[in-house]
Amino acid sequence: MCKGPLIIAGGGLAGGLAALALQRAQPEIEFVLVEGGSSFGGNHTWSCFDTDVPPSAAELLASLSPRRWPAHQVRFGAHSRTIEIGYLSVASERLHEAIIAHIPPERRRLDSAIARLAADHVALADGSEIAGSAVIDCRGPAGPMPGMELAWQNFVGIEYDATSGVPAVPMVMDATPDQIGGYRFVYLLPFAADRVLVEDTYYTLDPALDVPTVSDRVAALAAERGITGTPGRTETGVLPLALDGDPAVFWPESDPVPRLGMAGAFFHPTTGYSIGLALRNAAELAALPNPLSAPVLAQWSRGAFLRHWQATSFFRLLNRMLFWAAPPGERRRIFAHFYRLDADTVARFYSGQLTALDKLRILSGKPPVGVGAAMMALAGRRPSWRQ
Repeated sequence: MCKGPLIIAGGGLAGGLAALALQRAQPEIEFVLVEGGSSFGGNHTWSCFDTDVPPSAAELLASLSPRRWPAHQVRFGAHSRTIEIGYLSVASERLHEAIIAHIPPERRRLDSAIARLAADHVALADGSEIAGSAVIDCRGPAGPMPGMELAWQNFVGIEYDATSGVPAVPMVMDATPDQIGGYRFVYLLPFAADRVLVEDTYYTLDPALDVPTVSDRVAALAAERGITGTPGRTETGVLPLALDGDPAVFWPESDPVPRLGMAGAFFHPTTGYSIGLALRNAAELAALPNPLSAPVLAQWSRGAFLRHWQATSFFRLLNRMLFWAAPPGERRRIFAHFYRLDADTVARFYSGQLTALDKLRILSGKPPVGVGAAMMALAGRRPSWRQ
């Protein structure tokens, strides 16, 4: 076995949390966190619900100084609802600050773009290499994810220094706008009384994102909601939503490199949220016995992926219903139907822990899509539309 530190390849959410958890729980383990950008975490806002956070990772999350609200809202035409489930958000700047504060300089590297990696080293874009005892791939996918059939959650968000119109709690889904580009909704995140993130989001089969056009729509949506002020930071995203796939193709058993984060498909198939899974995996990693060899880490991380894949099969079925049984303009009816369920069912949906009765409740009642279209989607018939 190659001697050297454990290499955590990628200093985004998954890699950063893994490094912080190891430093807190087992500081004797040598590791190095390698990030290609000039800061850890990039330019992101990560959000989750109270029910997403595993108890084992509560202190880890607290180290990132999350902003928390006691409830959140959804809106579908005349149907508007406040859901008494707490909502949290973490800015990427807080992850960067935590890493700088708690991880020694010799254990972290910025501006070190990774060209390729193997089980015992990473090759950097400048031609140098870092050898180690093991490598964990925590990078996001650079393109298609082999073995996965995906839809996408595309968005542009603009943060406003606002003088009016800031809501009291997050509006996580306002589906009243025109349904262009797929299932479309507005997301409002009030960081303070005078600061709010306004986001235009699309659930679509097309990963292309026209940032200038959608940015103009964000400005119009802010004005429609009475939000006035100065636009500032902009963030964009094209996040995968899982429809179907072959786990053995996506992550072959013979692959010797452990994975975390998006590289390992650790995201909620329907909401796209990933911070809860990143927290859980970081806590589990930090609890593994030393030494953390490549074979042990590969087996552990692939096993975590397979358990997640099996546990979320119902969500992938719902996604196929959403994208294959409903035309783009009708998809909001499915979400409107769901958000009439009781808060406990909604909470278990968010956390990916639905019971058999929950699944029955979600599928029962007046169907929001035609029975024939639903049956074709269940049979794997793809739609003719692109959005």
